Amino acid sequence: MKKIAILQSNYIPWKGYFDLINMVDEFILYDDVQYTKNDWRNRNKIKTSQGIKWLTIPVYQKKLEQKIKDTKINDKKWNIKHWKNISQNYVKAEYFKDFKDMFEELYLNCDEEYLSQINYKFIMAINQILGIKTKIRFSSEFNLKTQQGKTEKLLDICKYCNANIYISGPAAKGYFDENLANKNNIKVEWMDYSGYKEYKQLYPPFEHGVTILDLIFNTGPNVKKYLKKGV
Repeated sequence: MKKIAILQSNYIPWKGYFDLINMVDEFILYDDVQYTKNDWRNRNKIKTSQGIKWLTIPVYQKKLEQKIKDTKINDKKWNIKHWKNISQNYVKAEYFKDFKDMFEELYLNCDEEYLSQINYKFIMAINQILGIKTKIRFSSEFNLKTQQGKTEKLLDICKYCNANIYISGPAAKGYFDENLANKNNIKVEWMDYSGYKEYKQLYPPFEHGVTILDLIFNTGPNVKKYLKKGV
């Protein structure tokens, strides 16, 4: 049995994103769909002494139907600004020094022009820290028909990947046709993001929904203890 998940690329995603990657044999970055403004595609949250702060990569959006894979960066110095914010706010985290050099190099040498490539670069680096070896691919590889419905496109990707099980985030329950999946002999499983343990986090109150960098810098070698079983 082969499990896959299909999800838009996110910028330095939260821990649940990586749990989903780890639970499948193949993870598809759904990048040939419409780019959504004010979403997780180009931004995420960090903890600061003044509260939650958004880190946003400025991008061009020339038209509403613009695809994620075609979205370009609008500020070549975004990486310097983001690293400055991260290093200033996490310098007191217990394990920040252990990862400082790695992430500093990752940020300061990030010269990709497209958002998708930036997200991919960071996701792969974080996978390496977590020991996740799941194969990552882009949905644009499959040349899907643009006129298909949402469920049909996802099921076609499953078929291209020879997958029997499709794991989806709970947000898709509002539009995904599970009956159609069953007719195509694809079993659907819904990701459960509940039950995460709290950890020693800077600047209370505790917040689960921040970038996984927060978990890495605060827990270091113990990071896997705060992820879902199986990581």
